[in-house]
Amino acid sequence: MQDKCGIVGMYSSNQSICVAPYIYYGLFSLQHRGQEAAGISTFNGEEIMTYSSMGLVGDVFNDGKIEGLDGNVGIGHVRYSTTGESNPENVQPFFSEFQGGSISIAHNGDIINSVQLRKEMEKRGHLFKSTTDSEVICHLLSEEYIVTKDMFETIENVANRLIGSYSLVILLNDDLYVVRDPKGMKPLVLGEKNDIKMVASESVSFDVVDIDFVRDLKPGEILLLNDKKESRIMKAANSEKVAHCMFEYVYFARPDSVIDDSSVYDARLKIGKELSKIAPVDADVVMPVPDSSIPAAIGYSRESGLPYGEGLIKNRYIGRTFIMPTQEERELAVRLKMNPIRSELEGKNIILVDDSIVRGTTSLELIKVLKDVGVNEIHLRIGCPPVISPCYYGVAMASKDELIAANNSVDEICDILGVNSLAYLDINSLEKCIGISKDNLCLACVNEEYPTKLPESSEDYTFHRL
Repeated sequence: MQDKCGIVGMYSSNQSICVAPYIYYGLFSLQHRGQEAAGISTFNGEEIMTYSSMGLVGDVFNDGKIEGLDGNVGIGHVRYSTTGESNPENVQPFFSEFQGGSISIAHNGDIINSVQLRKEMEKRGHLFKSTTDSEVICHLLSEEYIVTKDMFETIENVANRLIGSYSLVILLNDDLYVVRDPKGMKPLVLGEKNDIKMVASESVSFDVVDIDFVRDLKPGEILLLNDKKESRIMKAANSEKVAHCMFEYVYFARPDSVIDDSSVYDARLKIGKELSKIAPVDADVVMPVPDSSIPAAIGYSRESGLPYGEGLIKNRYIGRTFIMPTQEERELAVRLKMNPIRSELEGKNIILVDDSIVRGTTSLELIKVLKDVGVNEIHLRIGCPPVISPCYYGVAMASKDELIAANNSVDEICDILGVNSLAYLDINSLEKCIGISKDNLCLACVNEEYPTKLPESSEDYTFHRL
C-alpha cells in the first residue's frame, strides 16, 4: 500500500525570510508519504514561482534548483499517485492564473467524484493539463473565486461539491489558505515559532526545522495564515461524522508523529502488546517486518517476555515501487528490499509482526525468503484487522477481488502463505490502541462502512496505481 502525498505550507511575517528552504526540509521529513515527485511554490512579492519535477526531494532540488524560489510565503508537495498517472504533468503544486491573480495548490487525499466534476468543467471550457483530481480542485477554486471574491466563501462552496478526502494548502497571490476536509480523513497540523507559521501533513516536519507544534487543524477548518491568522469552520462540518484514517496510525505516518492528539509510536507499541495478549504463541524470538512494524514487534516482545530480534534488514535506498512481470523478478524485488540475517533465523521459531496484509503477494515472497534461510516455524501477527474492501480516499489499495482476506479464511491464508499460524488485531482492540473512538475512525477497508457516498460505477472513479 501507498498513501497519496504529503503537504507543507509556511508563512513568515518577516519579509526578509525566504521560506523555500524550510519547506524543502519539511518535505524531506515527509518523503515516506510519496517518493514519486516533489514541488515547491512561493510568492516573491510579484508572482507565484513554482519548481517541481519527478523524483525524490533531494534529487528534485539539487544543484541550486531551490534558488529563485524567493518569498516569505509558500507551499510544497511530495507525491505518490493514486488518482492520476505517474508522469510530469501530474506533479504538484498546480498553478493557475485567473482574473484577480494567480493560485497554486497542493493536495493530500482523493476526490471520489473528480471525474464527474472534470467532465462538467470541460463542458464549460476548462482545459486540463493533467489527469489528477488535484487540478480539478484548482480549477474549481479559481472559477468560484471570480464570482465570490472571498476565498473563505469560495473554499466552502467548492468543498460542498467535493466527495472524498482532502487536506489542502492554497497559495492565492500572497495569502496562504489551509483546509482540512469536514471528516478530518487526512492529517494536517499547525506549528508556530516567533514570526513563522507552518502547516504540514505530520508533526515531524516541525521537528526538523525547529517549529513548535500547536495543534491539529479541526475537521472542516479553513485557516488563513497571515499576520492575523483568521480561521473558520465550514458549515458542513457541524453535521459531518469525523472519520480519521486508521492506517495513519497502523502504517502511513512516521512513528515519531503525533496525529489528532494520538502518538503514532505509542499506538503501534500498544498494537504489539494487544497482539501478544490475544494471540500468544511460544517462540524463540519476535521480529518485525521493517520499518513500520518495528514498534509493534517491540510491544509484542515486552508484553510476552520473548526476546526481540531483527532478522530482516531493509534496503532503505529503494525509492520507487517495483512492479515485476515475472515470478523470478518479483522474488528479486523482495530480496532487494529485505535481506535476511541467516544467523538470526536458521532453525528458529519466530513470531513475525507486520502491519497489514493486502494482496498477500509480498508476504508470500517474504515467507519464502525466510524459509530459504532455514526458519523452522513462522507465526504471523498482523497489527490491524483483515483488509476486506478497497479504499477510495487516497490509499493505493487493491480491488476487492485481489484482497486476500476478502476471499479467504484465516486458515486458508495460512495455507497460502505457508505460515504455522496467523492472527489479526480486531477492531475493538485497534480502537483502544489508537485512543480514538471507532465512531471517529475511517475503518472502511476492514468493515466496509464507508464514511462518504461511493461512485456508482468504475467509470466515475478512475483508480491508477504505479
